[in-house]
Amino acid sequence: MSSLITRCLRLFILLFALLHFLTYFIEFSFLLQVQALSGLMVLLFAGFRLGLKNFKLPLFLSVTGITLIIVYSDTFLTGFEDGLLLMRNVIGLLIIVPLIGWVLREEPYIEEMMGLAHKLLNTSRKLYFGIASFTQIISFFLLFGAIPMMYEFINKILKNQRGEVWENFKGTALLRAYALTTVWVVTIPSFTIAVETLNASLWITILQGIVVSICGVFLAAVFSYFEEKHYSINLTEEITAEMGTVLNHASGKKEQIRKTLEFGFLFISLFGTIFLLHALVNIELMMIIPVVIFVWACLYYIIKRKPGNFLREGKTYYMDGLVPQGYQFSVMLSVGIMIFGLNQTGFGTAIVDGMYYLQETIPFANILLLLPLIVVIMGFMGLGPLTVMVLVTGILNSISLPYSPELVVLSVTSGSVLSILLSPLLMPTIVLSGTNGLSAFTNGLKFNYKYAIMMYAMVQVYVQLMIHL
Repeated sequence: MSSLITRCLRLFILLFALLHFLTYFIEFSFLLQVQALSGLMVLLFAGFRLGLKNFKLPLFLSVTGITLIIVYSDTFLTGFEDGLLLMRNVIGLLIIVPLIGWVLREEPYIEEMMGLAHKLLNTSRKLYFGIASFTQIISFFLLFGAIPMMYEFINKILKNQRGEVWENFKGTALLRAYALTTVWVVTIPSFTIAVETLNASLWITILQGIVVSICGVFLAAVFSYFEEKHYSINLTEEITAEMGTVLNHASGKKEQIRKTLEFGFLFISLFGTIFLLHALVNIELMMIIPVVIFVWACLYYIIKRKPGNFLREGKTYYMDGLVPQGYQFSVMLSVGIMIFGLNQTGFGTAIVDGMYYLQETIPFANILLLLPLIVVIMGFMGLGPLTVMVLVTGILNSISLPYSPELVVLSVTSGSVLSILLSPLLMPTIVLSGTNGLSAFTNGLKFNYKYAIMMYAMVQVYVQLMIHL
């Protein structure tokens, strides 16, 4: 029975995705109805597979949304169908993004780049800054999968170093770096949905986010200096010794340069194509990204003359990769139902009225000051950045705010940064804890609360200055 449920779940996820891309370009009402039905089947089979204990959030969101649709919508079936399809762009993106990881696993790009840059990484501050910077770039390809991948790579360099001081050094570099990607990396779904929903300028939002991210990495390196002082240990001596051992087994410089240039081309070609098409073609960003990723990955395997590897990766992904994402897809489907129901009630207006009340009550407060805190609160309720972003931007999109969309995006995505850093219930922190063995509370709140406060203050200084200029 369990095997049948898994096969059905896998099949309906694939059907939902295929119909999403087909109906975007060829809109046919019958196919949209089939897609909505396949979404409902994903919800049902994911619920059967996970059980009530592990399916509480999607169930709560779905029941809430269905209740609101029954009470406030004129036609239940039409409203329910629209709710099931509301998040199809996000699900389509989530299904396609892992293809980037296939490409990255084909060659030892990270090892060769780090080997080439070893002279720039020979002190604790330089290595910390390098790890954080590399993690952001790799997150562009692997999302939070970059955390365990980079952790294992760092362990190859620091294989003899254990203890809380070293886990603090490695863990904070990885978690802070990944959190910062949510303000600028276009393949991070929460960032993309914020830009798309709020109709912000892509290039301005990315440029703004990159500046914030760079400042955040420098701030993280400064914090790591004081954390090292707190532990009363000189990490540089140990790092220098370990780096020398690793370099004895490194490839030649010519190979390192070749792999580094190849990786740079891969990064620029993917990022640049998405950016260029968004500027030239009248297609939604949430559709451009998965289409570009798919074509880009196919071309990579064709140019490398490894089509067999592509087919093998595809088969593995279908058999083993889709079903574990069933919970996340279910959350997105149920969020869509809930948002559609909320949009029928005027709930968004009530939320904004409440924010304006707080703004009038608390001196110097405004909506952009409060938005990050709302995201953090929802993060401690177990809602990840993507779920929160869909909910919050869906509400914000229904009202008119007196601020530029780019500032609103930065404010709400900075909340994602804080939420990832602090909440022990979110996947990046859970993944890191599963990798380094420390508790999610230690990796998150204990190691990062001071840094999170400074990040919030830094972003808000910029946001509030821009409001008043």
